[in-house]
Amino acid sequence: MKTSPALGRAEPQAAMAASLAAAPVPPLPSVAVTPPVSSSSLLRGGKSVQIEHNGSLYQLRATKLGKLILTK
Repeated sequence: MKTSPALGRAEPQAAMAASLAAAPVPPLPSVAVTPPVSSSSLLRGGKSVQIEHNGSLYQLRATKLGKLILTK
């Protein structure tokens, strides 16, 4: 058991670590999650698609290496 000179009291670090590891984790609040959208459904067989968002036009395109690039 170590004593902290700054606090002047014993710090049972091993016991604290063990109690934290055994502490139950509360469940996360349920949040409505939208299911993923496949890139093939967005591109519909093409190489690129234009997306309008907040009044701006974006282009989503697939590269030859299978990556996606979104440009304004």
